[in-house]
Amino acid sequence: MMDTIKHQPDQHCFIAQVNGSLAKLEYDLKDHSVTFTSTYVPFRLRGKGYAEKLVETGLSWARQQGYDISTTCWYVEKHLTPDLVG
Repeated sequence: MMDTIKHQPDQHCFIAQVNGSLAKLEYDLKDHSVTFTSTYVPFRLRGKGYAEKLVETGLSWARQQGYDISTTCWYVEKHLTPDLVG
């Protein structure tokens, strides 16, 4: 089971403990833009929707902040629509 997703702005990431393992979404900030750079879920926990929850949380946060959104992560790219990409 996934714990609550926590935002760690000083480390530019969102994290969640999943059955004692760490799942993570990392990003970079520059000016008024956020670039999501990496999504990681331990191998044995993949395919259960944990990465999707992290990405949804990160994208929601970025939209609330009014940031221009881009990504270098293939997984985040799957969740962006063309009108949201900065």
